[in-house]
Amino acid sequence: MTNSSETRFAVAAEVVVLTLHDHRLHVLLTRVTLPGFTGRFSLPGGFVQPEESLEEAAYRELREEAHVAPEDVRLEQLRAYGQLPDETRAEHVVSVAWVALGADLPDPDEFFAERAKWVPVDEIAEWNLAFGHEAIVRDGVEWARERLESTTLATAFCTEPFTLPELRRVYEAVWGATIDPRNFQRKVLHAGGFVEPTGEVVHGRGRPAPLFLRGGASRLHPAILRPEPHHQAVDGTVGAESLPQITL
Repeated sequence: MTNSSETRFAVAAEVVVLTLHDHRLHVLLTRVTLPGFTGRFSLPGGFVQPEESLEEAAYRELREEAHVAPEDVRLEQLRAYGQLPDETRAEHVVSVAWVALGADLPDPDEFFAERAKWVPVDEIAEWNLAFGHEAIVRDGVEWARERLESTTLATAFCTEPFTLPELRRVYEAVWGATIDPRNFQRKVLHAGGFVEPTGEVVHGRGRPAPLFLRGGASRLHPAILRPEPHHQAVDGTVGAESLPQITL
């Protein structure tokens, strides 16, 4: 046991990187290289250097561990977590967690392929993450689900220009619910500044779909609320119970 006079403190930045692949919400994991953690994965992260801010540390870890650039994501601070000294560490570690959201972020290139992987969030419990990072993933996903109700955060998952069906699929993937297309379109178009029409359309099966850009608003008025109850999706589909709040 380390006594209080000998305890050292360290600050780390950990990042929950979220994107959509094949209409499923994925989180980025990186392989741990520390002794005693062979084969284990964790969130991208590491200790904050003396010359950098918390945000700079988060961006640096994304570049170094997964080759994700600052312009690829929208970064938001989640919360802080504490790790007491134990048999694996002498420091009392304070981890400041971030959520980074990106549109269709690519698979790690050849250099990073062995140490970074995208994993569906509903499979995260199978990975036995190091450092208690399951809890941070769970909190990060729930944070994103809540923010989709009251903010324009969903557009961070879309490559511009996008259609309303593409935006709806973001909500369905993050919430684990099927959403009525007509009601969703009405709510989006009545939320001032959420999206801006380009005046162009894309042709496919059915009617041409109008294209949109991100609007200037950051908050949604009125809000777009999750189907109730949150653990059960409408139309008999698999609901939010498949996401980390239940499986972790």
